[in-house]
Formats: sequence, C-alpha cells, structure tokens
Amino acid sequence: MRRTPKDTAASFRKISRRGMILGGLQVGFAGLLALRMRHLQVDQADEFRLLAEENRINLRLLPPSRGQIFDRNGRVIAANEPSYRITLVQEDAGDVDAVIARLSMLVELDEDELNRALTEMKRSAPFLPVTIADRVGWDAISRVAVNAPALPGVTPEVGLSRIYPNADIYAHIAGYVGPVSERDLNRYEDPDPVLRIPRFQIGKVGVEAKYEDMLRGRAGAKRVEVNAVGRVMRELDRREGEAGSDLQLTIDTDLQDYVQARLGEESASVVVMDVETGDVLACASAPTYDPNKFVRGISVADYAVYRDNEKRPLASKTVQDAYPPGSTFKMITALAALEAGVITPSETVYCPGHLEVGGRKFHCWKRAGHGHMNLEQSLRESCDVYYYDLALKVGIEKIADMARRLGLGETFDFPMSAVTSGLVPDKAWKLRERDSEWVIGDTVNASIGQGFVLSSPLQQAVMTARIATGRAVEPRLIKSVDSVELPSKGGASLGINENDLKQVRKAMYAVSNNRRGTAYKSRIIDDTVRMAGKTGTSQVRNITAAERARGVTRNEDLPWERRDHALFVDFAPYDKPKIAVAVVVEHGGGGSTAAAPIARDVTLQALFKGTPPLEAYPQGDRSRIKAQQERLERERRARQESNPGRA
Repeated sequence: MRRTPKDTAASFRKISRRGMILGGLQVGFAGLLALRMRHLQVDQADEFRLLAEENRINLRLLPPSRGQIFDRNGRVIAANEPSYRITLVQEDAGDVDAVIARLSMLVELDEDELNRALTEMKRSAPFLPVTIADRVGWDAISRVAVNAPALPGVTPEVGLSRIYPNADIYAHIAGYVGPVSERDLNRYEDPDPVLRIPRFQIGKVGVEAKYEDMLRGRAGAKRVEVNAVGRVMRELDRREGEAGSDLQLTIDTDLQDYVQARLGEESASVVVMDVETGDVLACASAPTYDPNKFVRGISVADYAVYRDNEKRPLASKTVQDAYPPGSTFKMITALAALEAGVITPSETVYCPGHLEVGGRKFHCWKRAGHGHMNLEQSLRESCDVYYYDLALKVGIEKIADMARRLGLGETFDFPMSAVTSGLVPDKAWKLRERDSEWVIGDTVNASIGQGFVLSSPLQQAVMTARIATGRAVEPRLIKSVDSVELPSKGGASLGINENDLKQVRKAMYAVSNNRRGTAYKSRIIDDTVRMAGKTGTSQVRNITAAERARGVTRNEDLPWERRDHALFVDFAPYDKPKIAVAVVVEHGGGGSTAAAPIARDVTLQALFKGTPPLEAYPQGDRSRIKAQQERLERERRARQESNPGRA
C-alpha cells in the first residue's frame, strides 16, 4: 500500500524532532565533558601535577588533649605542657641511617633515646611517626625546618606532654603516665588506634590509670599531601579530636602537702576522711617519689634508687599495704561483745598479765597486768587480757561480722592502684585457704588485731568514721567529672545500737584525754576540737618464751625491719565528728610514741584548715611544736622555690 504525501510529510516531521532531541543531548553531553576537562586540566592542574610527581595522601592521627586533674579547690594536680619533638616516618625516610646521620649534624641526639626510637621503629608500622628527639629547643626545631628538603621523613612537631606541678605529694594518688608498652596494648581486645602512635602517653598507675579511658579523650585526624621524599606539601582537611574529661579529686592540696612533710623520711602512711561525706581529704604515703621522672621513661639509675630503698617509696601504702591492726581492732571486739550481750560496759575482767587458753599463755603487753578492767578502762589502757576474755565469750564469727560491717575485709571502689581487701579471718576462711581447722588460739589472737587479721590504713580510717557516725561511710576520691558532682558516700545506718557506739566512743575519748590513757601525751587541749582515738602496736616477729623470761627486747634495740608497726586512729571533734584519721608508721615501735603525735598534728591541721594555734597543744609541747611548725614552713617554701610550678 502506497503512503500518501500527507503521511510522508508527518513522518519527516517526527524524524526531525527526534534528531533535534538526540543532537541536543549529544551537544549537551559534549559540553559537560568539555567543562569537566577544563576543570581538571586548568583549575586542578597544580594538584594533578603534584600527584603526577608521586605525591600521595596520608591520614595522620591527631592525639587528643589529655584531661587535667584538680584538687577539691580547683588547684592543678596533673596538667599538659607544650613539648617540641622531632619525628621520623620510616617509609618516607628511605635510608634511615643516612637521614639520622644528617639530622645529628643539626641536632644533638641522646644515644639512649635514639636507640629506644630505633627499637620502636622495628616493631611499629613503617608509616607511623617515631619520636627521634623529645623536648628539644626552638633553635633545634628551626634548624630542622630550614633543612627539611635534605631530611626526608623528618618532621618537627609540637605536642602536649604530662606534667605534675606538685611533683611528689600526689605521686601515689594521681600516679603518672608513660609511653604505651606491649603490655598496655595487650590489656585491650581492640586497642584504640591512637595507642599505637609511638611515645603516646597512657596512665600507668593511680588515678591516671584507673580513669585512663575518660582522661585520654578521642583522637582527631588530618589528611596531608606529601611528595615523593615524604615532605608535607599541604594539609587537605582536619577533624579535631575530643579532649579528655577533667577530674576533680576530694584531696586538699594544702593538707596533703602538710601530711607529706610531717611524715618526712618515715616509712609511713596517713589517711584523713570527712566522716559526713566520705571524702578523702589527704592520702599520703612516705617516702614518696617524683612522677615526672616516669613520664618519658625513667632511667635505669633513677629507678634503681627507688627500687632498692627499703622503705619502698613506690608503694601506695595507704591502700596497697595491709598490716595487723593491733589494738585498734579492740573497738571491733568490744562492739561485737556488746551487741551479743555477753558483757556490759561496767562489768570487769581481771588481768594478771596473761590468760592461759588451751595450755598456752597469751600475754598482755603489761607484764604485771592491769588488775580489774571494765570496758572504758580496757580501751583507755589497752589491756589485752580483757579482749582475750571477750573473744572466748563472743566467738570469731560475730567478731568477723562486726569487722566487716565496720569496713575491714572490704575492697572499696577507690581509684588507686592495687587496693587491698585486707583480711578478716573466720573458720570457713582457714579451712578453705589453710586446709586446717580453726582453733581457740586463733580467736584469742584475732581479738587484739593479731594473728591472721590484716587491714590497710584506708580501711582503718573507714572503720573510725563508721564508729564516729554509726553509718556505712565509704571513701570517695573523685569529687566531680567535667564539673559534674558525683554522689557523696555518707552511707546508711550500720544497724549498730547507738548506746553501744557511745560507750566505745567514750572509751576512745579517755584514750586521748584521761591521764591513764595510752595517748594522753598526744592530747588536744582545745575543748572545741578534742579528739577520741586509739593506739595500736602490731608485732612483726614472734617473741619466744626465753625472751619473755629474760625481758622482751625493746624496739629501739632491734634492727629497723624487726620493730613493731605503730598505729593510731582518731576522730574529732569528739562531740560533733568532722574528720577521721588513720596513721601507720612501719617499724615505728609503739603507737603512742610514733603514730599518735603525727595523728594529733594532722588532725589539728585538718580542723583549722592551716597551721593550728599553739594554744591547742599542751603547755609542755608548745616550744617543740612551734619549732616544728617553723621548720615545716621553711621546707614548704624551699620546695616551692625549687619548683615554681608547684600549686
């Protein structure tokens, strides 16, 4: 069938329209290609020229700023300071030895630090920067920058490093940071990539370690363009990291400084607690050490000085060490007996100087004996036989239960390293741990805080705070995180009869304020701040029958490491308790002579929030105390002058 002219014309019109549409699309597409080619060849010519010269894009982590640590009054404990360093990227350097040789002509390189860097380089990824020189001066940084073309892979950098302005007084609390080790990495199932940056600092002990994840923050990143020799040509983009959280501790720096100074060269520890909130106001171990030495890796010589010191300056004695509590445990035995109803406060026990149990003599510290003793008298004069007798009546299970209620044998949630739980023994414990039956002699020994019983100074302070308040006070070290206050730990009622607690408090008051009290010489005479306390002496050696027969050797005649530990606990003011104090002097001898004077001075310093008036001391002590106060003040000023950054 032939097409009509009309149909032919219509068909041509359709073809023309399609052709125009297709042609337009082709022209548009060609135009887009032309514009894109112009953009690539003209607008981005420089960028592609650099890429053509074997440039590449590197992604580099930006270490976050570590959170700072402050005391309860906002004074800095741990801060960050700018630190200039020189780093080297192995894969960019090519011939590492040659580059280091050229660098050594510009900058003095420490041989030990260089060897450490080369060791790090072998175990690190080749694209990671390794610190070749740390804490270098600005002149050295300038010389490296000027000679950058001759030093492929070498980069001068400025970063942040940890510093502890107060040096030694917070060493055992805040701890310190140090370079990440393989051991640190192995603690994490999936380590944060920033931890793999050589020389990155991580918390090693103390609060720095316990709050590492909070303090560290989150890393940022930047994309940089480097040329064939590893020189950074430009930064393409940057994502800043997230700074770590700031922590505020409950510690008072002035009080902590005083306590540390008061302990001097003793091997000793002190804990001061607010009995209402549980805030730890001071937590000092002596001797101490300078944490700044550990930040970049302590030298072998410096570490040996600390390691070989018999007084163990690296140990956090307040929480890490557990001691037989000695006679400070007698309040626990007394409360257990009162609660069990096996004795009344006025009932007496006769002390002839010993008590025979199961064919064995258990001696009192007073060889001639104390005679008839009631509850107050027994605590006041620390009669051992009275508590031997109580223990036989009440039994170890009730004594152990009371000890746990008062905080012994408990591992507190306290962010310091190696916090001990101490030991409150009972029949089940001995069978489980020693595979032997409990015997009556074990109960007798435990009644005066000897035998298997162990407690830390922190636990001793908690025990005293609980006796003072009747509440389950718990220690708190972190006051706030990023200015958000954490709950205090005043605690609920212990469920101990208030009249029983009053009897024990009254007896503790007599220890410090009655002429026959074991701590009378260390009393406070200011009626507004009088303290109630208890002395303790714990043996570290066995006394044989032969030695007793000829006379027990005095502590001062024994080698230091064989002398008894000296303890003292107290709360004050007696009528309205505010603080509790625990003191342990290792191998100090007697609690009344070595620990009680320290506790009295610390208690007054805490209550007066500074140097107490001489009128708070007995008349006969004032000249000695005045000289002591002046000496400690001179030492404090000397420390500040030698360390201007000290808070």
